Amino acid sequence: MGGQTKGKKKSKARRKDPRSNGGSGLAGLSPQDRMKLKMQEKAKKKTAEKYTVEQLLEKTEECMDSLEFEMAGRFCQRALEVEPDNLLTLDLLGHIHSELGDTQRAKEVFLHAVQLSPEEGHSKYMSLGQIHTGQEAVQYYTKGVQILLCMLEKHAQATAGAEAAASPLQDSGSEIPIARHVCVAYCSVAEIYFTDLCMEERAGDQCREAIERALTYQPDNPEALQLMASYLFSTEKNQEGKEYLMRSVDAWLPALKQSEAPPSREDIEEEHTQSDIPPYESRITTAKLLIEAEEYETAVDVLEGLLEEDDEVVQVWYLSGWVCYLQMEERRREEREESDEEREEREALKEAARSYLTKAKKLYVKLHCDDGPILEHMEQLLVELGGETEEEEEETDPALDEDFEPSSDDEEEEEDAMEH
Repeated sequence: MGGQTKGKKKSKARRKDPRSNGGSGLAGLSPQDRMKLKMQEKAKKKTAEKYTVEQLLEKTEECMDSLEFEMAGRFCQRALEVEPDNLLTLDLLGHIHSELGDTQRAKEVFLHAVQLSPEEGHSKYMSLGQIHTGQEAVQYYTKGVQILLCMLEKHAQATAGAEAAASPLQDSGSEIPIARHVCVAYCSVAEIYFTDLCMEERAGDQCREAIERALTYQPDNPEALQLMASYLFSTEKNQEGKEYLMRSVDAWLPALKQSEAPPSREDIEEEHTQSDIPPYESRITTAKLLIEAEEYETAVDVLEGLLEEDDEVVQVWYLSGWVCYLQMEERRREEREESDEEREEREALKEAARSYLTKAKKLYVKLHCDDGPILEHMEQLLVELGGETEEEEEETDPALDEDFEPSSDDEEEEEDAMEH
């Protein structure tokens, strides 16, 4: 009897668990979680009906341009809810997290984008290299380079012929400037060995090797040439370094000087991947190296161009004053009698140095800078030059004295932003 009863129990059909819901995604969720999920789906549908992904991304980029990264993140997240696999959206979101200091979330977003599109993964690995430091950054750049080299090989095979065979490393007008990207990646690796990993064994050799590889793919790249100059100056090979530096400057400065309307800093930084003009910060380094190489006139040309693009950078005003001071001292050291014209020129350089350094010091205070060595050097030079020039105090931009507060998290505010 007992055995028969057990057998019947085994053969008895089990009742279906009403919570399974056929794999709808709600199984096992609490009522609160189910309601939250439904509200999210409703909001997603509402967003898709009201705004296109293109509109949301346009607002994302506008907020990024105005440094409103939290608001940009909300627009970008809403675009991602509509199209979860949109690579442009993922790229923007990764950069937003990076700007907000959330490196881990940025890393997750970029790696997800790589999984979705491995063939376009080089740009994401480059972005990962930018937000990391040391060996981890080198590893990401190396992965990006590997993808780029595969693309170069495929491009060379696709355009096989006498010209392609004679110059397999050149772009040959390909849609993607692959060789430029490889060069930039190797420059980034060299900079890491120049800075973060400078104390590592063979750091100098690794740095030079990366620069030489960069120049293999773009022999006339200004930033690669300048990096080689910096490396050579650091190893006290000044004459060789000066040659590389002047090659770098000659690649872009004449064209920039000849242009009737010099491009703005924003224009150059937005398009520098298609242009030979290095970005603003790189050209500040150019000016420093030119001063070190005693190429004062060329340094003045570079600094004047920087001031035309952006006259609110303390370091550029400081370097302008410093180079005038050095030119003045160079003339004073000459062991011969000065003509009246030469004396006037030296006095003009002195007044120019005072004026530039006075402007630099006032801007330093206005922008609440925190660079003690620069301030100390400016003050020493001004004392030697006879003190600050007497100029009218400029009005302080109130925006510089207030911390930027991002917008609130209300959905109404996002919609209001979309309408403007």
